[in-house]
Amino acid sequence: MAQPPILSLEGLGLQQGGRWLFGGPETDAIDLHVLPGDRLALIGRNGAGKTTLLKLIDDRIEMDRGTRRVKPGTRIVFLEQEPSFSDFETLMDFALSGEHPPAEHEVEAIAGQLGIDMATEAASASGGERRRAAIARALAQDPDLLLLDEPTNHLDLSAIDWLEDWLTRYKGAFITISHDRTFLKRLTRATLWLDRGTLRRKEVGFGGYEAWEGQVYAEEARAAEKLDAKLKLEAHWLERGVTARRKRNQGRLEKLYQMRATRAAMISDSGTAKLKLASDEDFKSKSVIVAENVTKSFDDRTIIKPFSLRIQNGDRIGIVGANGAGKTTLLRMLTGELEPDSGTVTRAATLSGVMIDQQRRLLEPNSSVRDILAEGGDWIVVRGNRKHVQAYLKDFLFDPKIVDTKVGILSGGERSRLLLAREFARTANLLVLDEPTNDLDLETLDLLQEVIADFDGTVLIVSHDRDFLDRTVTLTLGLDGSGTVDIVAGGYEDWEAKRTRRVVGKSKPSTASSSTPKPSPAPSPPKSARLSYKDQRDYEILPKRIEELEAAIAKGEAILADPDLFQNDPQRFSTISKGLENARSEKDAAEERWLDLAERIEG
Repeated sequence: MAQPPILSLEGLGLQQGGRWLFGGPETDAIDLHVLPGDRLALIGRNGAGKTTLLKLIDDRIEMDRGTRRVKPGTRIVFLEQEPSFSDFETLMDFALSGEHPPAEHEVEAIAGQLGIDMATEAASASGGERRRAAIARALAQDPDLLLLDEPTNHLDLSAIDWLEDWLTRYKGAFITISHDRTFLKRLTRATLWLDRGTLRRKEVGFGGYEAWEGQVYAEEARAAEKLDAKLKLEAHWLERGVTARRKRNQGRLEKLYQMRATRAAMISDSGTAKLKLASDEDFKSKSVIVAENVTKSFDDRTIIKPFSLRIQNGDRIGIVGANGAGKTTLLRMLTGELEPDSGTVTRAATLSGVMIDQQRRLLEPNSSVRDILAEGGDWIVVRGNRKHVQAYLKDFLFDPKIVDTKVGILSGGERSRLLLAREFARTANLLVLDEPTNDLDLETLDLLQEVIADFDGTVLIVSHDRDFLDRTVTLTLGLDGSGTVDIVAGGYEDWEAKRTRRVVGKSKPSTASSSTPKPSPAPSPPKSARLSYKDQRDYEILPKRIEELEAAIAKGEAILADPDLFQNDPQRFSTISKGLENARSEKDAAEERWLDLAERIEG
């Protein structure tokens, strides 16, 4: 028997800034029911109202219409994206505050597992320390419904793994907003999609969201063909901004795999952080940063052991590791902000960089978008070329009408996107990104992936976003905290696989006689050799099947373009429409399957 919801919002309407955010005259009122044990991903563009919806659920703001019902005894806890620590002396003072403060020993137990000292002064605590303290405070309250707003922001990989494990065992319900695709895919079972004031729910985790989103937009586009030109234009823009971008990025992924394969051939067999110095003068001439036997220590602690690397023009380098492992130190040495203790770092004389770091400058709230991008004018110079500021805003998924909007009205994610738009306009051949994915929605991450892929120069990325790294970088520099820097061709998953193989290798007892010399290790076979027969066959035949489906879809769409078909032959219209829906679904599944196999073979 189905259990009753623990929370319901019915007929929800809310005005914000003089307009209806939810439930206005142009959109349906929102209905939301949260069941015991729900694991919900809340998806939507920056500015759609995701955080506002969580605040309504938590009763922090009042709705203009509708009712809120909560099952008696239900404890709702909200993990805010940026909680305020200004009124607290220590992190523990913060954790024990609030209307229903948790027990101190419960906070200490969780804090110990997260590796955070709750006696740390709140004013001097780092973003990662504050995030861990906020998590300890939220989880120690034993919630029935947990509201998580970007829970992985400022967390390193080990803390993210711990949080994922805790939520896997958690018996209550949760709703999470997150840009971390890996986090969402592993944990969620249903999806709430907030789009243009409408809330949709589908009983599929985030892994199935993109196919669902594409289906909804395609249906809207087909419906718009029967309506006026304004709706046609909007539907076209949605498809261009979502479906087309996703298809282009799939092509970019194939190119990325080829670049990884080329780079893998340059990595030394020793597995240490040293690339073979190719005798090819062309390779040397393309090098933009050359590090040779560099080391760094602080207070007798070795941060970077002897490390050598040649970075070529066009490389996309990901730097990963736990907080304190030395990621920022390595980045600063490569870019020239910090000198190594020994060794040398040589940079090309023509190297010109743009740095976008996690401590983003506060944009002046009273400045307009036009002020930020074009210094109050109508034109912006984008990497040497003049472009109208409103056209440039569309490139970064903004409505051009916001050009005179004050920055203070924008959501946190929109401000981050605006800053990216400004920085990407600058002329540079080196792009340095320190935690670039914080506060960005999923569509903006797709856009960022596209911009990075099309960037002519070299990119250095420090990030804990595993999926983003897997989609973006050609080489990963992995720091384990001991000072060793591993170089791995590929993304986060490739580095994780190398670490796993190393641990497994160490755990296996040697069966060879001590008097028998060990043979040189054979090179690892290509991943295609380890695929099953079915996997290998799918990899070979799916491209042709995808082409066949694309041809069938184009043919069906051409037939349905006849405006009189529905009136003259409704049965045929229905049959072709159903066939198109099936073909699109099969094509989406086939593309996803082939990309997965390609990544396993070539990654």
